[in-house]
Amino acid sequence: MAWKQSYLDVILVPSSFLLFLGYHAWLWYKVRTQPFTTIVGINSSGRRYWVSAMMKDNEKKNILAVQTLRNAIMGSTLMATTSILLSSGLAAVLSSTYSIKKPINDSVFGAHGEFMMSLKYVSLLSIFLFSFLCHSLSIRFINQVNVLINTPQDPSSPVKPEYVSELFEKGFVLNTVGNRIFYLALPLLLWIFGPVLVFVCSLTMVSLLYNLDFVDSDAHNKKTKVEANANIPNQTFDV
Repeated sequence: MAWKQSYLDVILVPSSFLLFLGYHAWLWYKVRTQPFTTIVGINSSGRRYWVSAMMKDNEKKNILAVQTLRNAIMGSTLMATTSILLSSGLAAVLSSTYSIKKPINDSVFGAHGEFMMSLKYVSLLSIFLFSFLCHSLSIRFINQVNVLINTPQDPSSPVKPEYVSELFEKGFVLNTVGNRIFYLALPLLLWIFGPVLVFVCSLTMVSLLYNLDFVDSDAHNKKTKVEANANIPNQTFDV
């Protein structure tokens, strides 16, 4: 009888996790092998050029560099604050006098036992805490870049653009990981209403992330060829 009540949870919820993890494993492979077919790879390359340009012309662009890094820190701070607030709210629910084993609606598919409901809330709590950890580490690395990017360039200095770029990339990678973990909380939140919604939400989210993470390389190559044939000069923008 217990199996009949929880078989949808046992099948659909792990399948949703595997779908989400499988997509990001494939995305990581694409970033490593074909970086310019992904938004992640293009942005990573752009950030390295940006750090090199800021440090090369630091006297003119130091304020721009600090403002840009400040905006990045504010974004990570917002996500970290949201994650820890949601974690606190879930912890309050778990420690309250209300019973968490009662389903919102008895007609919802899936198991509603005390263990299953506890597992749902604890999984959500763990996701938000890991997201908070990643965003906190991201703030740490970007704060280091905020100081080092204004370091005077000296041949004997160990602070090189390559080193600052590496710290900057670590900060943004942790920010991206924290965001993706935060996104994973949405299917888990819907798990409270049943495992079917978890699977449907995961399918929808993977489709949405695919359209956001990848670029149409064929269209980009055609546009580049047309501009080259028309002798259109590359435009540069000075800030």
